[in-house]
Amino acid sequence: MRKAAVLDVGCHSALLMMVRRRRSKDRDAPGRWTMSRGGKVRLALHETLTGDGRVSTRGIASVQHAVSRLSDAGELGPGVFAFATSVIRDAVNRDEVIGRVADTTGVRLRLLPGREEARLAYIAARCWLGDLPEPLLVLDIGGGTVEVAYGQGDEPSQMLSLPLGARTMTRALLPGARPRKRQVRALRQHVRETLDRASLPVARPGVRVIASSKTFTQLAELAATLEQPARAPAYLTLSSVRTAARLLARTDVPHRAGLPGISRHRAGQSLAGAVIAEALMDACQAHEAQICPWSTREGLLLELIGASPERRSGGTF
Repeated sequence: MRKAAVLDVGCHSALLMMVRRRRSKDRDAPGRWTMSRGGKVRLALHETLTGDGRVSTRGIASVQHAVSRLSDAGELGPGVFAFATSVIRDAVNRDEVIGRVADTTGVRLRLLPGREEARLAYIAARCWLGDLPEPLLVLDIGGGTVEVAYGQGDEPSQMLSLPLGARTMTRALLPGARPRKRQVRALRQHVRETLDRASLPVARPGVRVIASSKTFTQLAELAATLEQPARAPAYLTLSSVRTAARLLARTDVPHRAGLPGISRHRAGQSLAGAVIAEALMDACQAHEAQICPWSTREGLLLELIGASPERRSGGTF
């Protein structure tokens, strides 16, 4: 195989990642994989969800358009893995969405269980770090679920998926442009009770803690501007998450997008994301986490090309 691709259809965007294998001067040696053309189409599927949890006709049409556009741009062949995240996986009419996208584009979106997303996020983080011996604890906050993975080898020994995604919690417990204090308290209590019931791994001395996902990345960028002296956004501390959560709680949604690191299309769920991040890091006894730009999508791509941590260096393909 000389080309591999992952097409990731999420809540906020559909994104295509592609790699190609270069020809090696040594005929007996495999060529190096390099990033190739990709593409991104903005989506807003959270805005198309109906009250009973269905993706509306408008939402389905937007997915069809995005998949068609990215498929044509990438000239996708048998080496593509197309999947949809929790916004479609958890939709009441997910079979209809997948079927209609397949009928119009020829691409059938696959669904990954939450534990598999946790496993792939761990693989991505392990490969991004390189061949390091430390135990690894990976935390990932998505729109629908939270994934946690722990291990010391190439594969995690513990994987969890919890229904605490930032989008889901916002819809359920933080409606409106400015949630009230009692609503934020109710969210904190719900998240902590759910985490207390889970058998979470903890960050004992010597364990490297990695935070994946846009939620953590944007929190780190916001937190870096709030700390004195400013801290590099490559790391996120539990204390800085608490500070960011307090700021977001007293800022209404339209103004959150003006805060450093908080994007307009994620502003609505940013407070829930901060509350979840604080509770998750606290429950795992993680006082600091390193931000990793790779997650499930990159883990899938790495598996497609048969990569392993000892063959990765510096987070490049």
